[in-house]
Amino acid sequence: MTAPLALDPARTALVLVDLMDRIVALPLEPRKGTEVLAAAEELAAKFRSAGALVVLVRVERPGVAEQPSGSGLVQGLVQEGDLEIVKHTIGAFQGTGLDDRLRELGVTTLVFGGIATNLGVESTARAAGDLGYDLVFVEDGMSALTEAEHEASVKLDFPRLGAVARAAEVRFTSV
Repeated sequence: MTAPLALDPARTALVLVDLMDRIVALPLEPRKGTEVLAAAEELAAKFRSAGALVVLVRVERPGVAEQPSGSGLVQGLVQEGDLEIVKHTIGAFQGTGLDDRLRELGVTTLVFGGIATNLGVESTARAAGDLGYDLVFVEDGMSALTEAEHEASVKLDFPRLGAVARAAEVRFTSV
């Protein structure tokens, strides 16, 4: 993507996937979890200031009495007005009510970031595409377990599903 995106904040949501302490701490490529987290925090601030929805997704393992340590979202990430979704599968749509909530709010475009690029982010995005959402992928706002996995998603899969951009290219029409 070479030109800045022009998104309508009333119809756009930022979806940040699995920014939990235990996942941010994993050895990731091509960028560290802390770098993804910093980019996500900047994006979230940009979305909130424009009046756009921020959706924070985290996973809980089904069928276990207690979740592993570090299973909550990184402290301070969730702000008032954000939507927190707890998923029990790789993607965030199955059994979570996310689609219903987004449709109630008039959201038609989803901007993605998070960990891991080729797992939680891609699974959620594929379901969103099947549901008819327009998709934007913030390449510098995500990472994977290997650089090859990240690159396969952002260079092969995501361009077929939507637009791939850098965080600096994400803009709003009324801001």
